[in-house]
Amino acid sequence: MADSVIGVEHVYKSYGTFRAVSDLTFEVKRGEIFAMLGPNGAGKSTTMRMILDIIKPDSGSITVFGQPLTDKAKDRIGYLPEDRGLYRNVRVLEMMTYLGRLKGMSTQDAKARALELLNHLEMPEVAKKKVSELSKGMHQKIQFAVTVIHRPELIIVDEPFSGLDPLNTRVLMDLVRDLRNQGTTVVMSTHQMAQVEELCERLLMINKGELALYGEVEEIRRRYADNAIEIVGSGDWASVPGVSSVDHNGNGRGATLHLKPNVTPNDMMGALAAAPGVSVEKFALAVPQLNDIFIQVVEEMGASREHQ
Repeated sequence: MADSVIGVEHVYKSYGTFRAVSDLTFEVKRGEIFAMLGPNGAGKSTTMRMILDIIKPDSGSITVFGQPLTDKAKDRIGYLPEDRGLYRNVRVLEMMTYLGRLKGMSTQDAKARALELLNHLEMPEVAKKKVSELSKGMHQKIQFAVTVIHRPELIIVDEPFSGLDPLNTRVLMDLVRDLRNQGTTVVMSTHQMAQVEELCERLLMINKGELALYGEVEEIRRRYADNAIEIVGSGDWASVPGVSSVDHNGNGRGATLHLKPNVTPNDMMGALAAAPGVSVEKFALAVPQLNDIFIQVVEEMGASREHQ
């Protein structure tokens, strides 16, 4: 784990007789956006709190920036918990400047950075408003802004897009991308799989405290793909050799071709090229959405435990 910002090795954590995390091992690489997934109560928040040294593991080891987390290194981290709040009767710019100073920034730098973030989040007009006057979406974006005001090297955020409308979600996602492009490592816990597919390079899925999935997002999607392809064009798809069944989409030009067991997508590419009366505009492996994989993995792990 030489190039890791976070290294978790064989970590266990219990609360009384309840095992919250069991033999968890993973790493977060420098400069990536990393998703932490799992059902409610899976152990995600416990894992985040152990990484941040808020609670201690019962056994195993955790390193941050290559060593056990120190108080000094905590200033290099921005943390946005799921349960959060701001000083409601303070004006936004004043509050952001104050929180920046708590992270070691000068008043001048903190104020300048606060104004920069407000502009980036498309809300410069709220600088002089009290926090209590903000809408829920504005409140949530300000919470994210104060998490990153000191330009941390590592950001750990719990459900950053929860409750945001599509426009505000897009604004916040753009900021996350900008931070990653500047070299910041981002770890986010979320239930919103579409954002994971769009933003994240790798993911970890925990279920009942145990590792369920871990790796590159696209590799995991390919791993769970059926033997099928997505096609756009025209022709009698069912007549093409190697096709077992066809699911048409709504516009009539696209379809999912389910292939016979011994037929590969490469075989099908050749069959389509040779088929008379067939025109192909798009050809791609049919990969499932993360949401479908999430449900499948949770159900499979539950069924496995029932038979143990």
